[in-house]
Amino acid sequence: MTDRDPPRPLVLQNVRVVDPARQLDAMGAVAVADGVIRHAGPGDFAAPDGAEIVDGRGEIVGPGVIDMCVFIGEPGAEHRETLGSAARSAAAGGVTAIVTMPDTEPAIDDAALVDFIARRARDRAPVHIYPAAALTKGLEGREIAEFGLLREAGAVAFTDGRRTVMNALVMRRALGYARDFDALIMHHAADQNLAGAGVMNEGETATRLGLPGIPREAETMILDRDIRLAALTGGRYHAAQISCAASLDAIRKAKADGLRVTCGVSINHLTLNENDIGPYRTFFKLSPPLRHEDDRLAMVAGVADGTIDVIVSSHDPQDVDTKRHPFAEAADGAVGVETLLPVALRLVHNGDVDYVRLFRALSTRPAELLGIPGGTLAPGSPADLVMIDPHAPWVLDPDALHSRSKNTPFDGAKIEGRVLRTVVAGRTVYEYGRDDPR
Repeated sequence: MTDRDPPRPLVLQNVRVVDPARQLDAMGAVAVADGVIRHAGPGDFAAPDGAEIVDGRGEIVGPGVIDMCVFIGEPGAEHRETLGSAARSAAAGGVTAIVTMPDTEPAIDDAALVDFIARRARDRAPVHIYPAAALTKGLEGREIAEFGLLREAGAVAFTDGRRTVMNALVMRRALGYARDFDALIMHHAADQNLAGAGVMNEGETATRLGLPGIPREAETMILDRDIRLAALTGGRYHAAQISCAASLDAIRKAKADGLRVTCGVSINHLTLNENDIGPYRTFFKLSPPLRHEDDRLAMVAGVADGTIDVIVSSHDPQDVDTKRHPFAEAADGAVGVETLLPVALRLVHNGDVDYVRLFRALSTRPAELLGIPGGTLAPGSPADLVMIDPHAPWVLDPDALHSRSKNTPFDGAKIEGRVLRTVVAGRTVYEYGRDDPR
């Protein structure tokens, strides 16, 4: 937070309060003072002295979103995204905390770099920023990083970001070492040898477009290996993004076996499929690739039944120099931290999940896995929250996004649901109409 003055107390009246940590979904009010929740839910309460009183008119208030997968260019590629621009984009999307990936230049594999990110974020970011540190030195997949020192410096998890650790012995050592610190290993499951030169999901659509495909087995083979290693070591393993039904089955079985295995899915793989690539639209070129509609439906079902723990944006800013190429040559990735929550509301509007389940995957569960504050509106908890109008219609204009990069797959999409206010540590860091670029 850049403004160090104490925030004014805030009362949001006549709102629908959603708090998965308390299984709460009821009309009531939220009162905030001194950076913490004083009241959230139905019942009487005393409004703090001098509070700003807001009539919520029945809108929804939930815990602020915690996005566990955000790629940022700083340091090394600030032209694509800085900590400040990513944080402003997050605030506009109702995201109160982001976990930054270590895929930077240099890679975040040293305690001093973790401290640099943390200090830089405190000075420039309106939301909480938690750095994830490299799983292996230089993200090279050969030698595990110094987890103890990195954790002391503030790393909340360990990952090689976009890269996969192909050496099973290195992954075994990482899981075993992390177990001693109760640290979370987040991994991108993609066998690069099997994926080869593939650029989209292998199948009929890829054949029709004349593009080389990536088989689902490139994901499931690494995932199966990692689950076996988690069983062998007792380490905490989190599949950063799964994308196909077979992966969901593997996670479901691992959980039934009592393993410390969890997983996430990107909002893109919940709401888009391979057909959206259409006429070689590079903003839909992602890793993992968009899959068949049957896989998308499986991902939605996995969120609904709780097998999938978290929903992430997989925010990966790319500029025109990396996206304005033939599809096979374009870089993977799409921005998404600002659109994560509004697009995720489609799952509610479609009847796939309720608000409690949605906010559990977007906020409560990430806080639990990372061991960080937030994810609840319980009195005494940090006042990190979002107020949304779930039915406000709008059309996404990429130029209106707060991110420095505009590579969104939802360009021109009709969206139902808008963030009205984002509050971090009791301070309003975004208000619709006041903090927008246009």
